[in-house]
Amino acid sequence: MELDESRFAALADRLLERLADAIDEQLGDEVDAEAQGGILTLSLPGGGQYVINKHAPNREVWLSSPVSGAWHFAWDGEAWISTRAPRTSLVPLLEGELAARCGRAVSL
Repeated sequence: MELDESRFAALADRLLERLADAIDEQLGDEVDAEAQGGILTLSLPGGGQYVINKHAPNREVWLSSPVSGAWHFAWDGEAWISTRAPRTSLVPLLEGELAARCGRAVSL
């Protein structure tokens, strides 16, 4: 789905805000979530860091995961879907990895 810059920015900003709020609410005692300038950084206990950021030139959201590596996600009209693995979407991937790391279910 082709997005203009303002629609992309609105969707990506909403995603980052939603993720930061949900992580603070559910995992705030274990995961430090810091959002700044279109970048959400999640610092995990014992080391490891997730970085989720907007990449405006490609209209993508990029994820750097200490578990699964680098991912690029594009908006398909309903969800942020991997550009290389179309069955993988950002939110369930992140939920699964954080749940495994923190030992409890996470709903983003």
